[in-house]
Amino acid sequence: PSLVSCLPGILYHHERWDGTGYPEGLKGETIPLDARILAIADAFTAMTSARPYRDAFCDDKAIKQLRQGASKQFDPQLVEVFIGLVEAGFPEKAKVGQDPSSEQPSP
Repeated sequence: PSLVSCLPGILYHHERWDGTGYPEGLKGETIPLDARILAIADAFTAMTSARPYRDAFCDDKAIKQLRQGASKQFDPQLVEVFIGLVEAGFPEKAKVGQDPSSEQPSP
């Protein structure tokens, strides 16, 4: 697949579910699905990563923030799907490009 197909997700990941985002003020399901997913993942990564001006949030605090942003900043259904993945141990237990359910336990 071409990287061109990724461009809408990248371009629109700062749009907000309530229509107050940018660059075009898209709202709800008019925001491309990949952009809605990327927005949640980007926010979670930003919150759970240490910054020069603050410590990293624990997963529980980041999850609380995502839930507070559901229906305002983020697609509420996708927030719950993402939280389910985090609570199941993804992405820490997964390897890029590999199905986490196919991992074999270490001897």
